Amino acid sequence: MNGKVIGANGESLPGATVIAVHVPSGTQYGTTTDVAGLYRLPNMNVGGPYTLTVSYIGFEPFVKEGIYLSLGQTQKVNANMAEKAAAISGVEIVAERNNLFDGNRTGATTNIGRTEITTMPTINRSINDFTRLSPQSGVGNGFAGRDGRYNNITIDGSNFNNNFGLSSKNLPGGDAQPISLDAIEQISVNVAPYDIRQSNFTGANINAVTRKGDNTLQGSAYTFYRNQDLTGDKAGDQTFELANTSTTSYGARLAGPIIKDKLFFFANAEYEKSNYPGITWNASDTSAGIYPSSDNYISRTSKQDMATMKQYLLSKYGYDPGSYENFDNFESKNYKLLGRIDWNINKNHKLSVRYNYVNSKNDQQVNATSAPNPRSNFGRIGEKSLSFSNSGYKLNNTVSSIVGELNSVFGSTMANKLLVTYTKIQDTRDSDSDPFPFVDIYKDGDPYMSFGYELFTYQNDVKNNVFNITDNFNYFMGKHTFTAGASFEHMYFGNSYKRYGTSYYRYASMEDFMNNALPTVFGLTYPYDGAGDGYAELSFGLGSIYVQDEFQVNDNLKLTAGVRFEMPFYFDDLIQNPNISDSLTFKDALGNDTKLDVGTWPDPQVLFSPRVGFNWDVEGDQQFQVRGGTGIFTGRLPFVWFTNQPTNSGVLQNTIEINSATTIADKQLYFNADPFGYYSKFSSTPGTLASGSSIAIVDKDFKMPQVWRSNLAADIKLPWQDLVLTVEGLYSKDINAVVQFNANQTVSDTTFQGPDQRQRFFSSSRKVNKDISSAMVLTNTDEGYSYMLTLQLTKPFTKGLFGTLSYTYMMAKDVSANPGSTASSAWGSNPSTLNQNTPELSYSQFAIPHRVMGAISYHIEYGNNFGTTISLFYEGANQGRLSYVYSNDMNGDGNSADLMYIPKDASEIQFADIKNTDGDVVFTADQQNTAFWKYVEQDDYLKENKGKYAERYGVLMPWRHRFDLRILQDLYTRFGDSRRHTLQISLDLLNIGNLINSDWGTYKKQSVGNYDITLLKYSKTDANGVPIYQMNTAGKDFPTSTFSDVLSTSSTWGAQIGLRYTF
Repeated sequence: MNGKVIGANGESLPGATVIAVHVPSGTQYGTTTDVAGLYRLPNMNVGGPYTLTVSYIGFEPFVKEGIYLSLGQTQKVNANMAEKAAAISGVEIVAERNNLFDGNRTGATTNIGRTEITTMPTINRSINDFTRLSPQSGVGNGFAGRDGRYNNITIDGSNFNNNFGLSSKNLPGGDAQPISLDAIEQISVNVAPYDIRQSNFTGANINAVTRKGDNTLQGSAYTFYRNQDLTGDKAGDQTFELANTSTTSYGARLAGPIIKDKLFFFANAEYEKSNYPGITWNASDTSAGIYPSSDNYISRTSKQDMATMKQYLLSKYGYDPGSYENFDNFESKNYKLLGRIDWNINKNHKLSVRYNYVNSKNDQQVNATSAPNPRSNFGRIGEKSLSFSNSGYKLNNTVSSIVGELNSVFGSTMANKLLVTYTKIQDTRDSDSDPFPFVDIYKDGDPYMSFGYELFTYQNDVKNNVFNITDNFNYFMGKHTFTAGASFEHMYFGNSYKRYGTSYYRYASMEDFMNNALPTVFGLTYPYDGAGDGYAELSFGLGSIYVQDEFQVNDNLKLTAGVRFEMPFYFDDLIQNPNISDSLTFKDALGNDTKLDVGTWPDPQVLFSPRVGFNWDVEGDQQFQVRGGTGIFTGRLPFVWFTNQPTNSGVLQNTIEINSATTIADKQLYFNADPFGYYSKFSSTPGTLASGSSIAIVDKDFKMPQVWRSNLAADIKLPWQDLVLTVEGLYSKDINAVVQFNANQTVSDTTFQGPDQRQRFFSSSRKVNKDISSAMVLTNTDEGYSYMLTLQLTKPFTKGLFGTLSYTYMMAKDVSANPGSTASSAWGSNPSTLNQNTPELSYSQFAIPHRVMGAISYHIEYGNNFGTTISLFYEGANQGRLSYVYSNDMNGDGNSADLMYIPKDASEIQFADIKNTDGDVVFTADQQNTAFWKYVEQDDYLKENKGKYAERYGVLMPWRHRFDLRILQDLYTRFGDSRRHTLQISLDLLNIGNLINSDWGTYKKQSVGNYDITLLKYSKTDANGVPIYQMNTAGKDFPTSTFSDVLSTSSTWGAQIGLRYTF
C-alpha cells in the first residue's frame, strides 16, 4: 500500500504517522511520511479488510476502512487531512477489491481473488480452472501462444514447478492438484509484468498465495461427488453407453490464533479418489456385426486376433499380457496436506513458515506412439490398434515442500523480504506386467496390436530436489523506490530412464511374430559395466541479480525501469567419451562438418534482461489509465532435455535403435522372451558404441529461452455500473527459442519427381555415421513471434455482483513445439515439409486466433438465514490446431511427420489399390481418387491450399461454445457465541449447453488420425520416382468429413454435487 498525505491546502505533510491494521488478525504495518508526504507499506498480506489510520499534529485523524489488497498489486490510498476546526466526523468506508486502476499495473495481468475461487464453476478443483479467466490464455495451459511448459508457478512467492517437464502440466504431483483450492487465497496470471523481480518464464508467471490464520477460529469440512449418473450420454445425434465412474473428495481446513494478534495457524487436508474407464476402445468382431468405427470407438483390431495372440503368449512363453476386452476401470487417488504458521514478531518483522505434501497414484495407458523410428502417427490404442491391459502402468508422484518467509521494515526508508524454499519431488512407475519384452505388431504398414512390459516404465525413477533462496531489498527515497535483489536456485536431478529397458521388437505382421521371423525394428537400453543401474545424477543452478527503480514522476505518472542478470551453473562434470568426441564427425545445423563433445556442458552465459514500464492516470481521477512496457523475459525449459545428455553419451548406459534389416539379420535378433537376454550381443564396455546407439547433447552455445515482450493498454471507467473497458495489445519476439536437430542426418541430393519434389532419403545413406541411430543436439533459434489484441469489459465486485467479458485475437508462429520428453521424440514428432532438420516457421500449436471468454456471478442473502450464489463461465474458441501429415514415413528420413502435399487437381496424385492380407483388392485406385476429391472439396483448408504444402498446425479445429454453471445454496445460523455457521450445498454443471441441446458444446476430432490428420499413406513410387499413395479409412469406410463428434463424456454435460459446513 502507498499514497500521499496532504493538508487542507494541498500541502505535503512530512512526518505523518501511517498505520494499517489487518482487521481479522490485528497485524500492524506502520511508517511515517517522507519530506514529500509520501508513505509506503511494503510486503503486506493479500486480502483484508484493512483499516488505514493517518495522524498528524493539528489535524483530525484520517481513517479509511474496508481496504482489500490484491496479489501483485499496490493499493494507492491518499489521505486528505482536515484541520481540527474543520473536521467532519465519521469514517470513510470502502470495499476496494482487485482495483484495475493500480499505479503499479503495467502489463497484462489477471487477478483472481477469493470471491472468484469460491464462486466460479470447477469440477477438477484445479488452479487451471481459474487461470482460464485470463484473456491471454490459449491451448493446453499455454499463454501468449506458448507451450504451458514455459510458464512459471510460484506459491507464496516461491517457485513450485514441474521442472523435469515430462508432461505439459505446470505443477508437480502428476495428475493431482498438489495444493487444495481451499488453501489458496488469491491467484494472479502475469503475462507481461515489468516488475524485474518476476522471471523464469516466457509464457506466464502464475502466482498463488495460500490462506493464513487470524484472531478468529474458523474452519470448514466439505465433500464433493460425481458419477456416471451425473453425466450426459448424448453428443450430437448419437447416444452412447456410459461406463461406471465415480470421483469423491473429502477435505477440511482449520485456522485461528495461537496467540492473539501474534501467532496464527492454518491447516488443510484433502483426499480424492476417482474410478473411470481407462481404455474406451474395443476390438471389432465382424462375426457379431461389430465393425470398425472411429465414432463408436471400435478398432480394426479383431477380437479373434487378440484372443489368438493371448493364447499363443500363454502357451509358448507362459506370459499373460492381460485382458483385451471388458477392461477394468482405471483408478486415481491422492491426498494432500498443507500447514502454515504466521508470527508477528513485532510491528516491523513478520515470519511465516509453510509446509505442503501431496501423494498421488494413478493408472496410465501405454505410451501412444513413441518408439524407435520410423514411428507411426496412429496410436497403440485407437482406430488402427489395440494394446493388452498389462501394457499400461501406474504413475506414483510424491511432492513435499517447505517455505520460510521473513518480512522486515527498517524505519520509513528500508524494507526487506527473505524467502527460502526446499522442495522434494519424486516420480516413479509400477507395472502389472511380469518383465517381458514390449512388442508392436503391425498390419498393412500401421500399428495393429501391442503387448508386453510398457516400453518406458522399467526402472523409471525421477527425483528433483530444489533449493531456492531469494532476497529483495527496498530503499525509499522521495519519489523513488529502489529495489535490489538476488535469487539462487539449485536443482538436483536423479534420472533412471531406460526406454526399451525390457527390449523392444516390431513385427510386420502377427504371422511374422508367431513364426519367429526377424523383427523390422529392435530397441534396447542396457547399463555399461561398472555403471550400476545407469542412474544419472546431476545438478544445475540458476542465479540472478537485479535492480529496479520505481519513479513516481507525479501523482499521475509512474515509471519503472530495471535490469536483471541471470546465469546458469552446471555443478557436475560429465564423463568424456573419446569414441564420440574424437572418432566421429557429424553435421551442424548448416550442414558443415562438426564434432560433438558429450563430456562438457554449455558455456555458462550471463543473460541480460532489461525492462521498462509505465502507468499514467491521465486525469488523476482513476477514470482513464494508459499503461504498458517493453523488455526481455528469461525463462526455463523442461530439464529432461538436459538429462538426455548424460544418459545418451555412451558412458552410463547405451540405447540401441535398429531399423536396418541387414543389421538385425547380422546380429540374429530373433525374439527372445528374456527381456535382458541380448545384453551380450552389444558391448558392455563404457564408451563403446554398438550399432544403433543414440547420442544426445546440449549445444555449447545454448542459452535459456528468452523473449522480448512489449505491451500497451488503456483502461477506461465507463459511466455505467462501475464498468471498466480495457484495450490491450501484446507483442512477443523470440530471442532464444528452443529447437533440436539431428547431427547424424545427411542432406539428401535425391528428390521425388512430379509436383512434390521434396528430398528423398534412403536407409543406406541417410545417416552420417551408419552405426549411430541419431545424434540429437539441443540448441536455439531466434525465429518465432506472437501478437495479441484483447478487448475486455470488467464489472468489479460490488453489491454481490461481478463479471467480465473479453475477446482476444492471437497469432503466434514458431519453428517447433518440441512435442516430446526425449530429444529424439521432440525432434522427430515435429511436422515438417523437407525434414525435421529444416523446420519451417509456421503456426504455433498453442495459439488459436479467436477466443471469447465471459464470467458472471451474483450473490444475494435473504430471509436472515439464506444465501444463493449463481455463477456462469463461458468460453468460445477453436478447439486447437492440427496438421495434415502422411501416416507413415513418406520421405524415408526415419520420421513419420511429413506434411502433406495438397494436389491442385487429379493429375497431381496417384493411388495404389488397397489389398487385404490375402491379396484381394478392397478399394481400387479409382475408388480412392473419387473419395479423396470428395473429401478435399468439403474441407476448407485443403480446398483453399491446392498446389501447396500443408502448413504445420495450419488447420483450425471447429469452434466450440462451452458454458459452465455453479449454484451455491447457503443456510446460515448463529449459536450462543454469535458465530455464523453455514451449511452449503453446491452444484457444478459443466458444459451445460449440452444438457439443453445435445448438439451444443460437443468436442470434435479429426475423422482419421490420432494426433494429426492422416488422410494419406505413402505407398511407393512409380518408375519415374513420382510418389503413389493410398487413402486411409475411418473405420471400414473412407472419411467424408474432416471432423466428427467425440462420443465420450468430454463432449457431454457433467455435474458435481458438494456439501460444506463452515464456521
